Amino acid sequence: ALRGARKMEDYGRFLALLASALLVGFVSVIFSLVWVFHYREGLSWDGSPREFNWHPVLVITGFVFIQGIAIIVYRLPWTWKCSKLLMKFIHAGLNTIAMILAIVSMVAVFEFHNARNIPNMYSLHSWIGLTAVIFYSLQLLLGFAVFLLPFAPVTLRATLMPIHVYSGLAIFATVIATALMGITEKLIFSLKNPAYSASPPEASFVNCLGLLLVIYGALILWMASRAHWKRPPEENVKILRPIGETPEGTEEESTMADGSSADKSDLRINSEAARKQNLRLDEAAQRSTM
Repeated sequence: ALRGARKMEDYGRFLALLASALLVGFVSVIFSLVWVFHYREGLSWDGSPREFNWHPVLVITGFVFIQGIAIIVYRLPWTWKCSKLLMKFIHAGLNTIAMILAIVSMVAVFEFHNARNIPNMYSLHSWIGLTAVIFYSLQLLLGFAVFLLPFAPVTLRATLMPIHVYSGLAIFATVIATALMGITEKLIFSLKNPAYSASPPEASFVNCLGLLLVIYGALILWMASRAHWKRPPEENVKILRPIGETPEGTEEESTMADGSSADKSDLRINSEAARKQNLRLDEAAQRSTM
């Protein structure tokens, strides 16, 4: 009973944190839209400052909000009875949407700069931002090739999983930091009369947006780093066999029916040992802290 009560309490904490994160993330997206429509003339795709405004909106919506959801999607308790393959597709799909929005946001910046003869890639914000997009794209391609397609050996998955998890969390934290640098840079360049240092309403409003991004990032990283909120191993463990290998009890084993009893016993023992080894390797590979 005590154990069940602890599980319910832990489940309640997770739901409270999840609801808080989703609320803060959604409000951050709304704040970005209010900023560009109320203070920055709205959105368009014509080389004007309104085209640049797509950059903060798409970065906050995709690269921050959607990427955060993709990170914790495995930890949603009501998905634990879904197949791991389905959850992999959802995880990859959310990250793909986030990557597309991030790339479009960068195209908007480059087109705006080129239309106004503004130099590209001169600030630390732009350097780190481009680096984050490149590494995020590589992370997505590597994850697709190793963890989604069925061709990678189990040992390779087990080896790369900690790197995949760490790099995903590191990229997410870097994106949050880069977004804070970007909105501060934009305010310093844009606010002249009154200046940013005079704390006009726009500056205060966007500073609040920055605080929301920090809170959202902290909530996502906290949920992603709690070991007791991982997807239970018994729900996602599968025996991964090399392509073309015949499962236990099928034709390959039946061809040895005329062998001795000792040979059959050895076969069963070896098969069981291999099965347990596959289980251990697959559990190591499949259990992500995300």
